[in-house]
Amino acid sequence: MDKRSFFKTSMVALGGLLIPRKMLALEYYPATKNGEWAILYGTWCGSTRDASVWISEGMNGIANVFDVRENPDLSKYKHIVIGGAIRAGVVPKELQTYLENNKSVIDGKVRGLFAVCGNMKQPVNQEQHNRLINNHLAKLAGAGNVPSKVFLGRITFGLMEPDVQKQMRSMMNNEEYDNLKRSECLDFGREVFKSINQ
Repeated sequence: MDKRSFFKTSMVALGGLLIPRKMLALEYYPATKNGEWAILYGTWCGSTRDASVWISEGMNGIANVFDVRENPDLSKYKHIVIGGAIRAGVVPKELQTYLENNKSVIDGKVRGLFAVCGNMKQPVNQEQHNRLINNHLAKLAGAGNVPSKVFLGRITFGLMEPDVQKQMRSMMNNEEYDNLKRSECLDFGREVFKSINQ
C-alpha cells in the first residue's frame, strides 16, 4: 500500500473513532421500515432483545428496535411497543426510569406491551399476565387496552451477575434452558401491527 492510500485509510479509521457515542446507539435497522414504529426494550441477558427483533420481523420489519440503556429519543415515532425482561416480578430499573421520565413522549403512542420471564420453565397463566403486564408494565407505560404477551425466556448463566448466577444455579440445578420461541414473537408482532391496520 502506498503512503497516500495508507494515510486515507488511517484518516477514515480515526474518523470512525470520533463519531459521537449517541450515533452508535443500539438501534437495529430491519430490512424495511416506515419510520413510524419503534420497539423499546429493557433486558438483562439478551432474551428481550431477541424477542424485540423478532416482533419487528413479525411486523414486516417496519419497527426500529432500541435498547433502553441507550436512552433513545422516541419523539418522532407514532407507534411504540414496549417490553421488558422480568426479574423478581419487575422490569429492569433502566426501563422503569425511562418510562417515568418520558411520559409525555410515549403518551398515547403505546400499541403493544410484552414481558419475557423464565417463570421457572412453567407455562404463563392469566394471573401472571395480570401481575406482570396489567398491574406493572401497563401502569409504567401509561398504556390502556393494547395487545400484550408474556413470553417464556431463557437462562444463560454466563450472562448473569455473579450473585444472581449463584442463586439461579441453585434454583435450576445448574441447568440452562431456552424457552423463548421466535414463532410466538412473530405472531405477536403481527397481532400488534394488525391491531391498528384493520
